[in-house]
Amino acid sequence: MSATQRATILLAHGSTDANWLAPFQTLYSNIVSHTEGQRVELAYMELAEPSLQAMVEQLAAEGFGEIDILPLFFAAGRHLRKDVPLLLDEIQQRSELPLTLNLHSPVGLEPEIAEAISRLVIRRLS
Repeated sequence: MSATQRATILLAHGSTDANWLAPFQTLYSNIVSHTEGQRVELAYMELAEPSLQAMVEQLAAEGFGEIDILPLFFAAGRHLRKDVPLLLDEIQQRSELPLTLNLHSPVGLEPEIAEAISRLVIRRLS
């Protein structure tokens, strides 16, 4: 596998509560079943495994040189503005392999998500 291979990490916050983690595993399984031929993994920022750091290191060791991190967050709070970029910088600096890490904006900022939530709330209020 060449260093130009690309993978995507779906990043969730994490929790010690299995009930909180379950929807993310279901979402991940659904995405993987529809993205054949693409490497997609699920990782957590904290409180659950695999951690973001461990997943980046695993993918890099497998030869993935470009990794997109797609946060499954509603908005970009402190974690996505400060903590995650610092962690990704540290991982890149320590890596002995060529590695490009691309942190994307959270999925909650996509217009389709806002529209879906609005429709759901309006339906429940009706």
